Amino acid sequence: MTEPDARRDYRPGPLRHVEASPDGTRWALTFVRDFTHSAPALWTALTDPGELPQWAPYTADRDLGSVGPATLIMVDGEDRIELDGTVTRADAPHVLEHAWGDDVLLWTVEATDSGTRLTLRHTLDDQRTAAMTAAGWHMCLDVAEALLDGNPIGPIVGADAMNYGWRELNEQYSERLGIEPIDPPLQ
Repeated sequence: MTEPDARRDYRPGPLRHVEASPDGTRWALTFVRDFTHSAPALWTALTDPGELPQWAPYTADRDLGSVGPATLIMVDGEDRIELDGTVTRADAPHVLEHAWGDDVLLWTVEATDSGTRLTLRHTLDDQRTAAMTAAGWHMCLDVAEALLDGNPIGPIVGADAMNYGWRELNEQYSERLGIEPIDPPLQ
């Protein structure tokens, strides 16, 4: 199947484990997903600036596999927004922590009997955005899984995600988290 066909046929997979909890004055969204892939393969997807634009809501100006400053570029169609990001922890292939603007992302990769378990802890300012953030990561990680399987779909991010089931995921994660669904502001 070609990338355009795979993209056209994409439908979100089943809901994943998610929870939102207070973290000081902020909120922590924890999203858990199992992969059949090795920790090094998943690590490369999380850190390599050549792989990030194929699945993530941002690209990076450098490999994120080492501590230090980085620029993360949010992509939404033709729009690009540069955000400061600092990698504060990079213990390959198991722990990656970095800032994405004001948010902090902590990625943990653990071996399982069938591959790996990825746990993303995304620190947010507002609990109300947890479900929409979970819906976005759900779709991004679906796309990452297809990429790791050798069947790239191409990124489904920003306003484009609305065409692929994002609203339904947002509603389902809102229900699971016990919060009212909100839509992101679109230009």
